[in-house]
Amino acid sequence: MGTLTYAGVDFRIDDRVLAHLKIAITAKLRVGESFLLNWQIPAEEGSGRISLWISPQIPMSYRFSGSKPPELNKFWIDALSRSAHGIRGMVVMDEDEAREYVTRAGSPSAP
Repeated sequence: MGTLTYAGVDFRIDDRVLAHLKIAITAKLRVGESFLLNWQIPAEEGSGRISLWISPQIPMSYRFSGSKPPELNKFWIDALSRSAHGIRGMVVMDEDEAREYVTRAGSPSAP
């Protein structure tokens, strides 16, 4: 499990998910975009949801528990980035959900 630290608060997120989030979030912040980031809290951690307003002015860091970066899935990154433009903001999703999201969005090159 990795850690997303945002505004001094730590959030534990799976390394592979965090690696994809890092790319999608960084791309948006690089062009000065702010957006909402949302994810579900697993039942084993108490359930519920988290929403963060992501802004270039707020300190953020990513810490990975593994030393080897995972292979990245461009469709997953695309799905995360596209979701940020929706009413709910960027929604953290797993790889299978990302494939479905990109397919529904009509990408001609979806897997």
